[in-house]
Amino acid sequence: MQGYQADIQTFTDSGAVVFGVSTDPLDTNKKFAESLSLEFAILSDEGGAVSKKFGVLNERNMSNRTTFVIGKDGKIAHVESGGGAIDPAGAAAACSKL
Repeated sequence: MQGYQADIQTFTDSGAVVFGVSTDPLDTNKKFAESLSLEFAILSDEGGAVSKKFGVLNERNMSNRTTFVIGKDGKIAHVESGGGAIDPAGAAAACSKL
């Protein structure tokens, strides 16, 4: 999350909107975002419905760390998971091509 915050201008310059999604409750996400001084929202997917639809909900009912870049056409243009999802470089490159 901190990497995305550090590069937030790169995303906004390309017209992208950054947000996180977590299966944690809204109040937990809010405190987490505040603790990192994030300028983007962390949305709550408590119950995991969205995570399940995107195929990232694991057996512990938590989302696996994954970054999705979704184009204006609503189609997934780029996916990174695991450790790669922490580094915003791939997502920023994908956003610049949209």
